[in-house]
Amino acid sequence: MNLLEKLDTNERLNLEDGMALYELDLFTLGQYANARRRALHQDKAFFNINRHINPTNICKDICKFCAFSANRKNPNPYTMSHEEILGILDNSVKNGITEVHVVSAHNPDAGFEWYMEIFSKIKARFPALHVKAMTAAEINFLATEYKLSFEEVIGKMIEYGVDSMPGGGAEIFDEKVREYICKGKVSSAEWLQIHELWHKRGHESNATMLFGHVEKREHRIDHMLRLRDLQDKTGGFNAFIPLVYQRDNNYLHVEDFLSSTEILKTYAISRLMLDNIAHIKAYWATSTINLALVALEYGADDLDGTIEAEAIQSAAGASSAHGLKLETFLELIETSGFTPVQRDSLYNEIQIYK
Repeated sequence: MNLLEKLDTNERLNLEDGMALYELDLFTLGQYANARRRALHQDKAFFNINRHINPTNICKDICKFCAFSANRKNPNPYTMSHEEILGILDNSVKNGITEVHVVSAHNPDAGFEWYMEIFSKIKARFPALHVKAMTAAEINFLATEYKLSFEEVIGKMIEYGVDSMPGGGAEIFDEKVREYICKGKVSSAEWLQIHELWHKRGHESNATMLFGHVEKREHRIDHMLRLRDLQDKTGGFNAFIPLVYQRDNNYLHVEDFLSSTEILKTYAISRLMLDNIAHIKAYWATSTINLALVALEYGADDLDGTIEAEAIQSAAGASSAHGLKLETFLELIETSGFTPVQRDSLYNEIQIYK
């Protein structure tokens, strides 16, 4: 059976198929990905009203692609107090957020309690707010730093009020690439193990892939297949989020940046390869809002959210520091020919805008 026959009959694709997908022209690839996306979600474009908070940029890890860490090119180290975080959320909740997305650097001076107690304080003040927090990289850091097992850290997260996990820290699973871009960080096997443990506790998470730096196409397909294998076991991934590498203020020195065509092909291929993950997110903070809207025609069905504020991607050049207003978000989706659907963090539909 050739590739197009597999696509026509929805046969599961393998590594060789994934590589061959990149050789298709963008129009053909987009047709197949869009058909798969519309079969799942019709013309819905999902988003949530959320707030990103990055409580510290002091990090013991040295990742070559990172512009957020205060260790090198960012001369302004900070660690927020819990009261500062709660004060930010006082305003954000008034603006209608349903989710707070908390991701920190790996700060060895902050203490385990600083990482955990903010979640219980958020829940005490805002019981209805969904707390998405603690990447697998953060869990690995805390387990290593404080001589705990992954299970113990995950147990504490649940105890203190974390509802779901973000997908950060995955980067690229290929071990040689990982050794080069983020040596010493959570390994690919550990990342997958942590998410499997989280899923086994009855909780859901996202999965990311950082692409457009030094990886090759086969590394992206391998990454998707490892996620698909875990999803077959647990069913715990809500969404797959291909993150476009941001070029400013880091040490990778990438000279050949991805074309829009390559980015759209990667979104489309992720929709076709990941037959068991319901949602593909075009995270506009890394792709730009304009390309994210185009990606809705190439397999993506989710744009993340209004964000309100964001520090990690914007430190590397993304235009996401101040988020997007809800009215702007709705207008952009509607003028792109899609129906905006506000969702909660687990993809329950809150409001359909028609």
